[in-house]
Amino acid sequence: MKNDVLRRLSRTELLTMLRDQELEISELKAENRRLKKQLEDRRIKIEESGSIAEASLKLTSIFVEAQKAIDLYRANCLVESASSAGSADGGTEREEDRIQEEV
Repeated sequence: MKNDVLRRLSRTELLTMLRDQELEISELKAENRRLKKQLEDRRIKIEESGSIAEASLKLTSIFVEAQKAIDLYRANCLVESASSAGSADGGTEREEDRIQEEV
């Protein structure tokens, strides 16, 4: 408002305007706090999703290594059982080759 208009207003009208502006400022500050909180929550979610993705990749590599160890153990067990069974009939080498091809 221009100074001329403000000078013509009564004290009550000026105080009413001041009170209305204070209420508006208070509402805007509350909205600002709410929006800042939403923004922070979204930042946290974005950071957590990055952390979850990284953890998932690490777990995947752990499971791959575990599967390799299981396969190796299984192959060794099969070779051992073939060796002990093959010594009776002499077909150990062929059986070991077949088992290695399976793995």
